[in-house]
Amino acid sequence: MNTPHTVSSRFVILHHTRADQQAGSAGGEHWDLMLERDGVLLTWQLLSEPEGAESLPIRAGRIGDHRLAYLAYEGPVSGDRGHVRRIDAGTVEFHEITPDRLMMTLIGSRLAGRFVLRRGDDEWVLSIEAIRDGREETGENVETSKRRNLQP
Repeated sequence: MNTPHTVSSRFVILHHTRADQQAGSAGGEHWDLMLERDGVLLTWQLLSEPEGAESLPIRAGRIGDHRLAYLAYEGPVSGDRGHVRRIDAGTVEFHEITPDRLMMTLIGSRLAGRFVLRRGDDEWVLSIEAIRDGREETGENVETSKRRNLQP
């Protein structure tokens, strides 16, 4: 999983609800970020809704790969595990893939730009990247960078 794809693949974000669970609880309401790669969907469970760049960073957990059928699926999940509804879809282009980091460009209706998924000590984090003076900045640094660029 080290070499990035040069061809765009697809991604989808599914809102996964269960009537018996609360948002953010294990197996409860969450959002599945699914990235197409090598015939499967690499999947992360997002613990809050990705509403655009302003909603980032978002805590995430890596879960098992899913079938490509989920790119177009909405409806009940087998085994009485709730219901999924597509909230975003589009293309993904991977720029860097290591066991602890994925850098990619997502082009969807909600999320569009350059994003990074990084593994921390206990969880993954999805954040947006900003390019400033040829250097990459991530997450919290995006707003700081914007403020610096507005100052004379």
